[in-house]
Amino acid sequence: MAFNSGSGGGRPMAEINVTPLVDVMLVLLIIFMITAPLMTHKVKVDLPEANLTKRTEETIKVTPITIAVEDTGALYWNDEPVTKGVIESRFSVEAQKTPQPQVNVRGDKTAKYKLVQEVVQIAQNQGMRKVGFVAIKDRSGQP
Repeated sequence: MAFNSGSGGGRPMAEINVTPLVDVMLVLLIIFMITAPLMTHKVKVDLPEANLTKRTEETIKVTPITIAVEDTGALYWNDEPVTKGVIESRFSVEAQKTPQPQVNVRGDKTAKYKLVQEVVQIAQNQGMRKVGFVAIKDRSGQP
């Protein structure tokens, strides 16, 4: 509250000073008048329409492919023994599918990295986009 310093007898002034309120409102009005035209889009763009049938096709569950690599160099496609040539031909078939299955590579911890890297390279060369590695969590409790 404002206090009257004049001849009011020391009583509080009962009137509200609206000048600062009007100043703030005018500033806000000017800001909105300037920014409102900037919010409109001047370029007309034909946006694509959503196709829900295609989206349901993408959400179809596809079983992932598991490739196991042993330290001896033996390869397994979903627990079935295979060779590199067979893996390459199967990857080329799987790469044509829509949606593509994910490839999970499980390498033995004593296997050389070169063996695992060759399997990943074959998968990528044949067009597989989702290639990941499978590992088990360390249970020793240390980070």
